[in-house]
Amino acid sequence: MRNPLSHLSERNQLLVLSVVVGIIVGFAAVILKTLISLIQHWLGGVFGGLWNGAIYLIILPGVGMLLAMIFCRYILKDNIGHGVTKALQAISRHESRIKPHNMWSSVVASSVTIGFGGSVGAEAPIVYTGAAIGSNFARKAGMSYRSMTILLGCGAAAAVAGIFKAPLAGVLFVLEILLFNISMNSMMPLLLSTVSATVVSYIFLGRSTPFECSLTPFNLGNIPFYILLGIFCGACSIYFIRTTLWLEDKVGKMANPYYRWILCALGLGLLIFLFPPLYGEGYESLGVLLNGHELSIEGQTPLDFLSKSPWSVPVFFLLILLLKVFSMTLTNAGGGVGGTFGPTLFVGAIAGFFVARTMNLLLAGTSLSVPEQNFVLVGMAGLMAGVMQAPMTAIFLIAEISGGYDLFLPLILTATIAFGTTRLVEKYSIYTKRIAQRGELLTHDSDQAVLTLLKVNDVIETDFSTIKIDDTLGRLVEVVSESSRNIFPVVDSKGRFQGYVSLEDIRKDMFRTGEYENLHVFNFMRSADAYVYDDESMDSVMRKFERTSAWNLPVVRRSDREYIGFVSKSKIFSAYRDELKMFSQD
Repeated sequence: MRNPLSHLSERNQLLVLSVVVGIIVGFAAVILKTLISLIQHWLGGVFGGLWNGAIYLIILPGVGMLLAMIFCRYILKDNIGHGVTKALQAISRHESRIKPHNMWSSVVASSVTIGFGGSVGAEAPIVYTGAAIGSNFARKAGMSYRSMTILLGCGAAAAVAGIFKAPLAGVLFVLEILLFNISMNSMMPLLLSTVSATVVSYIFLGRSTPFECSLTPFNLGNIPFYILLGIFCGACSIYFIRTTLWLEDKVGKMANPYYRWILCALGLGLLIFLFPPLYGEGYESLGVLLNGHELSIEGQTPLDFLSKSPWSVPVFFLLILLLKVFSMTLTNAGGGVGGTFGPTLFVGAIAGFFVARTMNLLLAGTSLSVPEQNFVLVGMAGLMAGVMQAPMTAIFLIAEISGGYDLFLPLILTATIAFGTTRLVEKYSIYTKRIAQRGELLTHDSDQAVLTLLKVNDVIETDFSTIKIDDTLGRLVEVVSESSRNIFPVVDSKGRFQGYVSLEDIRKDMFRTGEYENLHVFNFMRSADAYVYDDESMDSVMRKFERTSAWNLPVVRRSDREYIGFVSKSKIFSAYRDELKMFSQD
């Protein structure tokens, strides 16, 4: 089908499509939130109220995980979890291309997972959905990789804006987490997409948010307590990142998906049965805390005796804080589809409540006290800043979704301290740690980002004349006479790389015609200092050049070592300079 925008420049196409993508992603966010709400309402009607029938909480989340697993395994035949990480991988590894089914599949799978009580968030799935919508619209329009990447970012930004009704936070999310050194010319598409998505969300979902709160005025005397909260949120962030990745690795070792589902479903069901606030996203519980009310657990859990004693209340919430990571990871590992964004907000709120309630108990009998709802709100920003390594997103998202601009100073203070505390121990966020370890991460470091953008296929030189390992010197001289290169790759009968011959190695024997049939290629062949694989990251390639001090390295196919070509330092440096010029353009 002909592109209806083909008469426009790519720049203008990008502006038009950013609005279109924003509107469509806004609708996707509305659909996701509506589906989750409908499923929860239906289950509440069937079981006479989920909290009253607490025994069912052991079963329902597992059912949702099973349905999502069957959908992904047998219908999609694809893994769609960890949406933000996959969006990052799409940018760095797949030329910003995301499969078309991701424009809707994450909405379906996550709505079932969360609707049935999976202890995950809807934000990462909708971000992946938005990124997929932006990527596929750009691909259909025949846009360049750079424009496709920007439109992918527009979709992700619109997803955050639509789900939270926070356009500025959507832009900051993309700038801090997804994209890198973005130029000012790219800001306009991002702003257009987030505003479009927010308008759609307002029209269909109204102005209310799950985080409406009643705050008390900021008191300068509470600054030391906000500093303490920042340090605590930093420690919680380190715990959150490391425990999540450790538990994912442990559970992921179970090869049989159904055994894994049984283990995770039972574990999650038990956790929710004992700690009901772990059910679903947990935003209802946050709404209670944000308005300064007590979260009643009487009759909802065998542990309700913990609400009887003042000091046992923070203990109960500390256990929720520690166990939310387990409930989230078990949901995803057991086949559910959801993200860490929502659980991060939840844990941050609980961290804020725990610090505030503990301080108030310690200060009992004095004239001092801290406003618990303020700390709940600020704690959300603190944990976001640490876990996601995105302090600006954390500050403005919490301010936008709560109207808490009166707490701007403590938001900045706590988020900054939490971010700094986390960075002392963890260099990467929960989204980027694994892909950074594989050398696939685009970062805000221009040199590293450009290296990640470069692909081995972009710098392979294939104009080398190959020769067989058992060919004679006479045949080798014929090949040399027809070639403009001074390196000759040696292959076997199946085209697999064996080594190479340098012109310098045969120069003395080239004119000994009497030896043309007696000497063979293997008499002159050298082994390569290292191999470069066709799917290898450029960062890894550069390390091999540094380790070997070679100027040229052969490129082979990873599966069978079939010869493809050579890469040279000069070619890489030239491509690097070209890419850096484009990368730095406004």
